[in-house]
Amino acid sequence: MAKYSGPVCRLCRREGVKLFLKGTRCMTEKCAIERRSYAPGQHGQSRRARVTEYGVQLREKQKLRRVYGMQERQFLGTFRSAERQEGITGELLLSLLERRLDNVVYRLGFATSRSQARQLVNHGHITVNGRKTDIASFTVKIDDVVEIREKSRKIPTIQGALETVEGRGVPNWLDLESGAFKGSIRALPSKQDIDVLVNEQVVVELYSR
Repeated sequence: MAKYSGPVCRLCRREGVKLFLKGTRCMTEKCAIERRSYAPGQHGQSRRARVTEYGVQLREKQKLRRVYGMQERQFLGTFRSAERQEGITGELLLSLLERRLDNVVYRLGFATSRSQARQLVNHGHITVNGRKTDIASFTVKIDDVVEIREKSRKIPTIQGALETVEGRGVPNWLDLESGAFKGSIRALPSKQDIDVLVNEQVVVELYSR
């Protein structure tokens, strides 16, 4: 599946919830959901089709995939990894998604959106335990230290993001040292740490069909 390059606000409107794809804009009255809460397209306001069980499962999967900016093949690979581990597959899937490096960079406040965080990682501005890591899907572990490279700390987008992190907050499973441009993983994330309402169990049911 090709990478989506259209207006991301349409994705939020299609799912009917805020996916926080445009950073701080999502917190303002300019958010597309606030202005137009109906689905996009010519018939968005009149769409009344009955949603099937499969349709519900598909929408929840698409919601998760779009939140983390993943292609279908990559998302399926993450699901299979969760499936191979001992425990509740849905919760393990959420934990793996939250522990992606691009998401951690966003959660720590070094970027205002996950797409911006992904760009920082891909361009080599991030280190994990002192080593440059430019793979956005890299999975962090407990006690890992994620840091902005010293030569990248004056980038305006990073400094601007850190100025707004207090309003957004940092989840309990992360520790942020904003003055040192670094953060650490203190625990594994749980479902309560996800900022989008999602029913992960129906995603498991979709892939188990």
